[in-house]
Amino acid sequence: MKFSMLTTAVALAILFQGCVSNKKYNELQSKYDNLQQRSRELNQKFQGSQQDLSGSSTRVKSLEEQIAAERKNAAGLQAALNKCLTSSNQGNVNISKLVDEINSSNKYIQHLVNTKNKSDSLNMVLTNNLTRSLSREELRDVDVQVLKGVVYISLSDNMLYKSGSYEILPKAGETLSKIAKIIKDYRDYDVLIEGNTDNVPISMVNIRNNWDLSALRASSVVQALQNTYGVDPKRLTAGGRGEYNPLAANDTEAGKAKNRRTQIIITPKLDQFMELIGKAPDTTKE
Repeated sequence: MKFSMLTTAVALAILFQGCVSNKKYNELQSKYDNLQQRSRELNQKFQGSQQDLSGSSTRVKSLEEQIAAERKNAAGLQAALNKCLTSSNQGNVNISKLVDEINSSNKYIQHLVNTKNKSDSLNMVLTNNLTRSLSREELRDVDVQVLKGVVYISLSDNMLYKSGSYEILPKAGETLSKIAKIIKDYRDYDVLIEGNTDNVPISMVNIRNNWDLSALRASSVVQALQNTYGVDPKRLTAGGRGEYNPLAANDTEAGKAKNRRTQIIITPKLDQFMELIGKAPDTTKE
């Protein structure tokens, strides 16, 4: 949803000039302008991270397709070799060439399989380490999953914030510190913090709607990870998805509670991932 900045400014002027002093109005206008700029910056970072995640998923799918294609090719080569051996003696040169091609294909298949297994194994180790570090009480408000090679840590809003607020509660500190330790241990991973809300409208002085609330909540977690727990801010991105990425229907309180969440999404850095799988091994060397 987009609004004209001029229309908004005029509306705010009409609303506040009759109720507050010019100084208070100017302060609110300045806060509003800062929030607009911050929201645009967070949205740009969020879009970039979404593209990176999409690229990673595409590369994983491509890797699986390459494995299937190479296996099919190896089977075809093996069948050709068997036919050559059983039907006629066509010469040692052709047989030797087929054997070399089969061996080369098998080595590349193994390289692709090892690459995928390495990525999957690292994610499982990360997930297990995090889960073991959390107490039984914390696990009630924290859900950890691995989907398509990406680790998702979902935190409930009642554990992190007061209702309608983006200020982090003191009780969330211990849980965030454990998550921060895992993030710092896995330095080759980027981290996207994604805020989500239910569909209940919100309207406050500095929070216009659920887009703002979700982005501000994500930004609060990012700043806590950076400032309080020492995570490198270059690895962090904050983004808000408002009410538009629900996990459940918003027609029940249980569904709304499930949708009000902040996700910490941990994924291998895209450039390193592409470098890892982008080249086949040199099969000319034994």
